[in-house]
Amino acid sequence: MEQQLPGVYTAKRKDGATYYRASLTYRNKHISLGSYDNARAAHCAYLTAGRLLSDPSVSLGSYDDTSGLPFAKWVSLLNFRDNSIYFATPIYVRPRFFYYFFSPTDFFIFDLDDLFYYSTRRISRRGGHYFVADYGMQVNILNRYGIRNYAVEGRDYRFVNGNSQDLRYENIEIINRYNGVTAVTKEGRIYYQTKIHVKGNLTVGIYASETEAAIAYNKAADLLKKAGVNKAYTPNYLEGMSPAAYADLYDSVKVSSGVRHYRCE
Repeated sequence: MEQQLPGVYTAKRKDGATYYRASLTYRNKHISLGSYDNARAAHCAYLTAGRLLSDPSVSLGSYDDTSGLPFAKWVSLLNFRDNSIYFATPIYVRPRFFYYFFSPTDFFIFDLDDLFYYSTRRISRRGGHYFVADYGMQVNILNRYGIRNYAVEGRDYRFVNGNSQDLRYENIEIINRYNGVTAVTKEGRIYYQTKIHVKGNLTVGIYASETEAAIAYNKAADLLKKAGVNKAYTPNYLEGMSPAAYADLYDSVKVSSGVRHYRCE
């Protein structure tokens, strides 16, 4: 690569087209600032990054669309300046938690226990769903906190402080941990109702314990598959239960006649 303006290098794409890369070195670390269509834009990014790293008055609130750097890079540089650690992802660390930014007003709050995970994985979003690429798979980040796919906020889980951007563990309360299981109150007592979806929701039963309700869902799924229902039901996994205890409860738990005698049309 041929250097021209300070911090700017020309490079060639596979098709032979020229583009420009910007980079700088700060605290003995070489930092790429991105690729640009022209040398002037790349040099602007270099100058902006230098000002950001040297001027403590520059903050997240200083950013706007004319700043000359992608916002994610702006966050990474600010964190490096203030906390002496560089992350490739847009993370800003505080004493007991960290922010993961998408824009100055759009961010998640995470516990420091999750810092390594999100510093090595970039969060993507599509249609209101947030996921990371983890070992070649797209993983919904809410699954990491015990929130199942298609779980409903307010019914299956809630955010204690009301802030759905705060994903610290203490702020997430799981109400219904298992597929098809919902806690219901009847005559002042809590029971667990199990439903399973075929063409609509089919009631499996109401149970005294969450464990029974979860296993009843698994049993209903097995019976429906034997009846010819072609659906990929996700079974409930009961952590810490021995195979023998699971088998005993599976055999004894009752499911509704609507499930037992279901016939595909």
